[in-house]
Amino acid sequence: MTAQRFSAVVSTGVYVPPRELTNDVLRARFAALGDNIDKLEHRTGIKTRWYAAEDEATSDLAVRAARQALDRAALRPEDVDLILLGTDTPDFITPATSVVVQAKLGATNAGTFDIGCACASFPTALATANGLIATNRSLKNVLVIGAYLMHKLADPDDPAVFFYGDAAGAAVVRPSDAPGILGAAFQADGRLARNWGIFAGGTVEPASVEAIAAGRTQVRIVDGYPKEVNEEGWVRLLRRLADEQGFAVRDLDLVVFTQVNRSTIAKVCETLGLPIERAHMVMDRYGYTGSACIPLALHDAVVSGRVPAGALVALIGSGVGYNQAGVAFRATDALVQGA
Repeated sequence: MTAQRFSAVVSTGVYVPPRELTNDVLRARFAALGDNIDKLEHRTGIKTRWYAAEDEATSDLAVRAARQALDRAALRPEDVDLILLGTDTPDFITPATSVVVQAKLGATNAGTFDIGCACASFPTALATANGLIATNRSLKNVLVIGAYLMHKLADPDDPAVFFYGDAAGAAVVRPSDAPGILGAAFQADGRLARNWGIFAGGTVEPASVEAIAAGRTQVRIVDGYPKEVNEEGWVRLLRRLADEQGFAVRDLDLVVFTQVNRSTIAKVCETLGLPIERAHMVMDRYGYTGSACIPLALHDAVVSGRVPAGALVALIGSGVGYNQAGVAFRATDALVQGA
């Protein structure tokens, strides 16, 4: 009989580009909306964000984060067996951005594929890595990346640029003797697929002069999500994750939610009876970094000493579509020592 295989997160890495765009700059740009910028800052907690250079692509950010994660795991790019890349700001519609990352990183022995469920991509990718390692004995080093470069796909005159920051985060997942990644839970509601997105450039409406002129090849918030999507959805998802994996929500040492709105996180923690101090937040320093925000916040928690070995951690992602995904894991000695 084949022994059951487990997996664990053994390292993390991030990349945040050096060009800063503060709220004060946006207040000057949108002078007529000054009060709105102030209200957004108060509600979300976002105070600044960072932009990639205009000659950088999502793959460039991903490679930088991946290199740091590999260095912390004492691995070379050639040691990587599989790359899972989560993003909704791909280099191209096709081919997959993960293939581009593989070449730029020099991970010559790795297979790749993209995971495209926006901010739910990173927990989805961790769960995927866990399942693939459990069923494929040849997989030893899986590189999971979340990357986001939305500012290049946004109208700079759209006040929604308040949210968008560029960044990438990565993790190395390896086989382990005991369960590290415990399990995952998922939920979605495609009826809200038209609320927020980039709606031209695909097969519904191929890119055209008319679509470009109308701004349909840029990201747009057509209609905001009902607050219940996250305030109730995250609660439901986290409780389900806890029930299915055999722990109580109160047992969690750290939770990372999608980093977009501090007031939502506070409301969810209150509903769950979870001290808000256990919800690690970084949006004040980096803005909303989409597919990258969860690994970015996780890495920040690890390097700041908030994740001791054995800590029970949950990651709850919520992305346009909408998709929601949660994953729970125990922190390893390797993850903590690598910090």
